[in-house]
Formats: sequence, C-alpha cells, structure tokens
Amino acid sequence: MLIPYQDLDLDTLHNLIEYFILREGTDYGEQEVSLPQKTEHVLQQLKQGTVVILYSELSESVTLIHKNQLDQQMQLINEQ
Repeated sequence: MLIPYQDLDLDTLHNLIEYFILREGTDYGEQEVSLPQKTEHVLQQLKQGTVVILYSELSESVTLIHKNQLDQQMQLINEQ
C-alpha cells in the first residue's frame, strides 16, 4: 500500500527519510554531502513522485522505494 508523504507527521517523515538514507548508504559521488542535504534531496523526490512510501502488510514495515523500481516489481508480479 502506498502512503502519501503528506499523511505523515513531519518528525515521522524526517525519521523515515534519515533511516532510508543511512540504511541504503546513498552514494552521491566524490563530493561529501551532509545528512540534511541528503534528507532534503529525498524529500524533493517524494514531492516529485519519483520516490514513494510503501507499507508492506506482510512484513508490517514501511520503506521508501523509487517509483520505477516499484513499477518493475508490479509488472513482474502481474506477469506471473
């Protein structure tokens, strides 16, 4: 189930974004990018719809995923 980022409390959204960044080890190339800058970048992606918040009822977990990755996963499921 997709969760609109606007439905989350700001602190919850901020914590979810930070967790995603730290878990994924997001790579920004050779230049050093601060956690607040990375957080703002992910927030912009959420606003643009290129990253979405996905809740899994099966694992009872929430994660951020790139929209194109989600689309690919859904296509594979529909093909089975």
